[in-house]
Amino acid sequence: MDSQPLDFEKPIFELQRRLQELKSHSDKHSIDFDSEVESMELKIRETRRQIYDNLTAWQRVQIARHVQRPFALDYIGRCFTEWVELHGDRVFGDDKAMPCGLAKLGQQRCVMVTQQKGRDTKENVMRNFGSAYPEGYRKALRIMRLGEKFQLPVIALIDTPGAYPGIGSEERHIAEAIAVNLREMMVLRVPIIACVIGEGGSGGALGIGVADRVLILENAYYSVISPEACSAILWKDRKHAPEAAEALKLTSHDLMKLGVVDEVVPEPEGGAHRDHDLAAANLGGALRRNLKLALETPIDELLKERYAKFRKLGNFAEPKTKNGA
Repeated sequence: MDSQPLDFEKPIFELQRRLQELKSHSDKHSIDFDSEVESMELKIRETRRQIYDNLTAWQRVQIARHVQRPFALDYIGRCFTEWVELHGDRVFGDDKAMPCGLAKLGQQRCVMVTQQKGRDTKENVMRNFGSAYPEGYRKALRIMRLGEKFQLPVIALIDTPGAYPGIGSEERHIAEAIAVNLREMMVLRVPIIACVIGEGGSGGALGIGVADRVLILENAYYSVISPEACSAILWKDRKHAPEAAEALKLTSHDLMKLGVVDEVVPEPEGGAHRDHDLAAANLGGALRRNLKLALETPIDELLKERYAKFRKLGNFAEPKTKNGA
């Protein structure tokens, strides 16, 4: 896979380029540069560690959006077996931004609801850039109800900048479709495990994110609004997106502290796009572990815990009246 460095990664790639030139020169002229190569490799490791141990919120957003990052179908191919995609919402059509179907995680059969982006223009047009229409959410709910009927747990892989906000979506009631999913997932009588694998944008992500256990990959983000949109609203200019990203507390570690997610799944150094197989192995292990715990919990207790989990999110205060009441 060709490397496409982000701006903050360019010092690493420049050092790697110089290392390759040094090795090529050594091979071509039969000169021993072993000490220089070792020194350069050490410098690369130290530079990489320094950069990735101090990522800003905006840099993590950039990693979450990387075009080479593994998408839902990449994880399905590596973590699951016997994948069978099911199509259509039985009302309007089939939304290719929301692949859903049946699969096995280890020995456990389950239903999958996912969001899928594209890697090039043609695929992005087909997948609508990962932004689902109302029929996508209705298809997801149909598949989840199928899982409930046959007592199959639900696994949701979230990766969307947000639900599609166009005229067609509004005409077919996107807000209602998401709202119904929130209501129905809250009382679905099977275990639900959700993981944010890239972007977790607004209601588009939450529409398949009501779960007993909510996981997030280390460099993914989950937010009520994108940094660019937040910047445009607060500063009237999108150039303040890095500041907005910090203020939104949208990174995995911030979300863990706030209690929005239950577990942060580690990624390979430099992001999941650097090693798809290792990223999938980490995700698969986390999904199996959390699904096992959910399956061991009686369903009535699981529903109570699911309800309490989302009811306690957020903080609010009521102003006191003049008499102190």
